[in-house]
Amino acid sequence: MIADRSFTAVWLRISSLTYLYLIGLGSNQSLPLVGRPHQILDQAIAALEMDDIDVFAQSAVISSAPVGPSRRQYANAAAVLATTLAPPALLQRLQDIEAHFGRTRRGQPWQARTLDLDILLWSEGIWAESQPHLSIPHPALRTRNFVLTPAAMIAPDWRDPVTGLTIRQLQTRFNRPKRLDPAL
Repeated sequence: MIADRSFTAVWLRISSLTYLYLIGLGSNQSLPLVGRPHQILDQAIAALEMDDIDVFAQSAVISSAPVGPSRRQYANAAAVLATTLAPPALLQRLQDIEAHFGRTRRGQPWQARTLDLDILLWSEGIWAESQPHLSIPHPALRTRNFVLTPAAMIAPDWRDPVTGLTIRQLQTRFNRPKRLDPAL
């Protein structure tokens, strides 16, 4: 009976919040006093829990190869958040958390970083705004297995509003063996 009351309380809290977001988390640089990338992601999940943000679900942490010039392995995860914050306000909150964890934006993509938090999907569908630069769904959502794998762990049936495909379907398509070009 206690579990039922606890579930009801959690559900009432989440249903009172307006939006759901799928967030991607990544790290490939240790941080003194916090630890290695896996530990940074654990701490980042805890930092996301605020009065106006609830972490509804979180994936396991996976390891992935770096993209671009960085040489360090990444730790990646995903989380579903419930909040009343609109996309630009949530983006600002995520960037504040990144800064708290030592993230500095140097204008160079794919550099080593202590923490990267990205909005991947939003329960209201598509969002595009140039100031701040924000596109939902995340432009690279469909092309990154290190994003799709943890996302599929916690939100396999969430649909990409652009393609209409679920996260599970996107992951399956991404991982499907590619045909060899007969012209080669």
